[in-house]
Amino acid sequence: MVRVTNVEDEEAPTVLIVDNNQMSLHRLSNIFRQREFNVVTCEDGDRAVDEYIRLDPELVVLALDIPSMDGHLAALEMREHGDECRILFSAPKRQAQLAQDATHSAGAIGWVEKPITASAIDSIWDLVLGPIPEAPGLEDLDTIHPVEDVIEVEPDEVASPALTPTPLPAIPISVSPTTEPIRTRKKSSKGKRLFVVLLLFTALGAAGYYAWSNNLL
Repeated sequence: MVRVTNVEDEEAPTVLIVDNNQMSLHRLSNIFRQREFNVVTCEDGDRAVDEYIRLDPELVVLALDIPSMDGHLAALEMREHGDECRILFSAPKRQAQLAQDATHSAGAIGWVEKPITASAIDSIWDLVLGPIPEAPGLEDLDTIHPVEDVIEVEPDEVASPALTPTPLPAIPISVSPTTEPIRTRKKSSKGKRLFVVLLLFTALGAAGYYAWSNNLL
């Protein structure tokens, strides 16, 4: 989330305050409004870098322990984009050594201990307006946080040549000889007539025998 508080003076400088502690955001916003700054606040490192690029503010007050991207890394990203970036770190006392190391690495103008008060800002104001140190940590930025992952591009797959169909071995197939249909030989008409004559004589013989045996003849 980004909040913007403008003052009436259109030429007023802009301060970008980055902290995920609402109390610190509120306190710092009041301090810099009293100094006639336009105040923009956000709560994570990634968004802070985006807002810095968009706004190009005169001052960035940056907490070290913020989500998505820690303050040290966010400061290096800002310095890489704009060498004239004026950064003031804020950190609790337990992170004093970390704050000093980050201040040197990112070329910050200094750091201030939390909880921040108006008198603490007053005491370092000349430092805030002073020259911007070099940022030796920029040389190691790609090692700390690669800007772009190195992706090994795989070569396009070469299309396999069309496979020539391998002829299948000839399989011998046994074919049974076709059985010729049995044709019934037709009896000749002459044979039929002979059969009828024999049948007639047999019938007459039987009738004659029957008559003789019964004294009919």
